[in-house]
Amino acid sequence: MNQSDPRVPLATRPGEEDQAERRARARRARRAQARLKAWQQEIALLAAAGVLVVLVGVVGEALAWQGHWSWAMTLGLAVYAASLLLRVAYLARSLPLAWRHREVWGVPGLVQARQRRLRRAGYRRQRRLIRLLKRYHHSAMSVPDAMVVLNEDREIEWLNLAAIEMLGLSRMDIGLRLDNLWRAPAFTDWLANGIERPPLEISAPRDGSRALSLRIEPYGSDRYLLIGRDVTALHRLQGVRQDFVANVSHELRTPLTVLAGYVETLLDTEDGHDPQMHRILSNMHQQADRMRRIVEDLLLLSRLETSQPDSELFETIDVARLLEPILNDARLVSGEEGHDIRADLDANLTLRGVPRELQSAFSNLVFNAVKYTPAGGRVEVRWARDEQGRAVFSVCDSGIGIEARHIPRLTERFYRIDVGRSRSRGGTGLGLAIVKHVALRHGARLEIDSTPGEGSCFRVLFSLRQTVRQTPTVATVSPDRDGVD
Repeated sequence: MNQSDPRVPLATRPGEEDQAERRARARRARRAQARLKAWQQEIALLAAAGVLVVLVGVVGEALAWQGHWSWAMTLGLAVYAASLLLRVAYLARSLPLAWRHREVWGVPGLVQARQRRLRRAGYRRQRRLIRLLKRYHHSAMSVPDAMVVLNEDREIEWLNLAAIEMLGLSRMDIGLRLDNLWRAPAFTDWLANGIERPPLEISAPRDGSRALSLRIEPYGSDRYLLIGRDVTALHRLQGVRQDFVANVSHELRTPLTVLAGYVETLLDTEDGHDPQMHRILSNMHQQADRMRRIVEDLLLLSRLETSQPDSELFETIDVARLLEPILNDARLVSGEEGHDIRADLDANLTLRGVPRELQSAFSNLVFNAVKYTPAGGRVEVRWARDEQGRAVFSVCDSGIGIEARHIPRLTERFYRIDVGRSRSRGGTGLGLAIVKHVALRHGARLEIDSTPGEGSCFRVLFSLRQTVRQTPTVATVSPDRDGVD
């Protein structure tokens, strides 16, 4: 390949290693020559001091000085020591690199040369570091995501061009607190929640039609990096999907209701009492009812995803009282299978929330535990505080358990581990998706622990803000089947 071919990396071009070796040999030769010159100069100085000793001794002998040779040796050593001291003092001044013409003679000159080489190397390293920092700075400035560096007081130390464009900031805002510049309550609360904060999706401060996903990452000892990403296109796609599901579900609801009504009418006729016809009509009615429940769950899930919780719907809920009809229905669902359904409910622990949504989420978890636990198995429902004072609703069972590889996908729509078993148990595949979205709307999170063959435990952990310490008088909410899997 051609030696001048620019496609060949510099370090691997033919002849490059030979050139580097020649340069290294030249450097070693120059240093050896400098050492030789320095020692020659030092020997010359010693010789000059020796000549001075001889001259002083001869003069002292001619003048009959007492101890003239001792004085001569002392004077010679003093002169040499003085020259050495002056050279070392001159060297200690750490002259800049520009004063190359003022060289130090002798052995101290070797130290001076070494000092100059170190200065040059340090200067080169500094220039390389500056160039590297400039490249990183330019790279960070060109990143399409908004990036803002904050100190421990949430003051802005640096921001890139995307942050200026997305967040409506400017260079003049450096040194100011970010929560004073962007005063949206959702953002200020999220920023003040500490290091352990989930990503926040919020509208851009200067463009309400633009959706941003914000997250903050700590680095160093007291610095934080705020990262904002434009998710407007993703939200639009999700909106199209949600609208499609909602519209289709709504359009299917009426024909399914009509179909189920006709099937029920046929079951009550004389033809419906025929064994073969009764079996066919019963199967049709069962499947129509299953389709109706899927449509109802899809509509509920679409409402949970597309709408924000209305603050007027939130009220203080006596969760223990809310769970009583759910537990009674669970015992009816268990029927002849005889599950051991136990409840440990803290009657003094109440919660701020939307009753119908929480009832749907809690009933999904309880009924799922009953459906997927073998006959005679144990189901434990608990409502209490954890060690941190948070309200926790948990449902644990001694059922078939779930493999770890399935747990991350359990809250996806229509995700089933065993399709046949789920359908035979009347499941729609939407129950846990509803539970997850209800939890998110109430500032809670869903945790799942399971061991195959031993059972599963589903927990909904609510924040301290949603937990109410007092026990108020609350209206009982009647159970319904919205969102039950």
